[in-house]
Amino acid sequence: MLMAYDATPSKITIEKTMAALAERGHLPEFAETRAEALRRIKELIPAGASIMNGASRTLEEIGFVQFLQEGNHGWNNLHAAVFAETDPAKKAALRRQAVLSDFYLGSAHAIAETGEIVVASNSGSQLPHLVYTSPNLILVVGAQKITPDLDSALARLREHVFPLEDARMKSTGAPGSFISKLLVIYREPPFGGRKSHIIFVNEKLGF
Repeated sequence: MLMAYDATPSKITIEKTMAALAERGHLPEFAETRAEALRRIKELIPAGASIMNGASRTLEEIGFVQFLQEGNHGWNNLHAAVFAETDPAKKAALRRQAVLSDFYLGSAHAIAETGEIVVASNSGSQLPHLVYTSPNLILVVGAQKITPDLDSALARLREHVFPLEDARMKSTGAPGSFISKLLVIYREPPFGGRKSHIIFVNEKLGF
């Protein structure tokens, strides 16, 4: 029997997960609504900072993508620069440069109550930011993505997230999706000096 992967957990479960993330070097926060999460992002990123974001239904649903497109943020939007470039060689160079963004924004496919973060990718384009290159991470995560442990987090990815993403890709005319690369973030070591902000939203967001 499949787990109820879309169920919103109790506040006690969310607090337990946040405590585990803090012990593992992250900076967890709680937002009651998607609007509150977007306001918090605006507070965290200073004017002039360079930002890069991955493709994320969650970022779309909280209004972040629209806010970026409106252009009134005062940030250096590297994502927009990449997609505006039409020359293949220049576009590739911009992609490489974007790996060094001051901030990277995205989401996660599951987070275990024990503090592990699971992110899968087909291309792997967002993984350098998450693993090392961006000094500031902001992951916005719907609370329904919390699972009891790492095994159930991986199961959520395989049994729930992947079929939905695969269907979404096929609906656009693409051949589908694949779990080509899988990242488990066990901790953020303090010697790196990075800031890993995890914003839990008490709403169902993304897959």
